[in-house]
Amino acid sequence: MTVWLLILHVVNFVLPALAMALFMPIAGRWVMGPANGRWLRRFGTHVVTGVLVLLLGLVVQGQDGKMSTYIGLVFTAATTEWWLRRAWHLK
Repeated sequence: MTVWLLILHVVNFVLPALAMALFMPIAGRWVMGPANGRWLRRFGTHVVTGVLVLLLGLVVQGQDGKMSTYIGLVFTAATTEWWLRRAWHLK
């Protein structure tokens, strides 16, 4: 495998996590209203948690791209956005 192919494989592996990280702050604002945290911090937190979920799915299931891993990614992204917005506090 060439270096270029390795780079493409890694980018395609983390692309779902990057897409969710980009989408979740926008969706969170739409569903829960404006946030008090910085957008870049929320984006970075989503990237880290999303990549960890994808790595966990790869290790546990032995291959990437399983639907259960993507379901876990969506659930983790939604929970992370809820946590970052501190939505459990009453207003």
